[in-house]
Amino acid sequence: NLDMFSIGKFLIILGIIFIVTGFLFLIFQKVPILRLPGDIVIKKDNFIFYFSVVSSIVLSIILTIIINLIFRK
Repeated sequence: NLDMFSIGKFLIILGIIFIVTGFLFLIFQKVPILRLPGDIVIKKDNFIFYFSVVSSIVLSIILTIIINLIFRK
């Protein structure tokens, strides 16, 4: 049973997470933060493709824990 306050709170927190993540990407451009073992990298001539399997799983677990802590009743 979601009310407008809960949705607004969630969107604000999500926005803050995106802003912080954006700043981290700007600051640490050359540091491979999300390149963990198990991620797929395909390099050809002028093309590089990253498929972050393990990074996505780790990020999903971390965000799940954070959201559960925030919305715990």
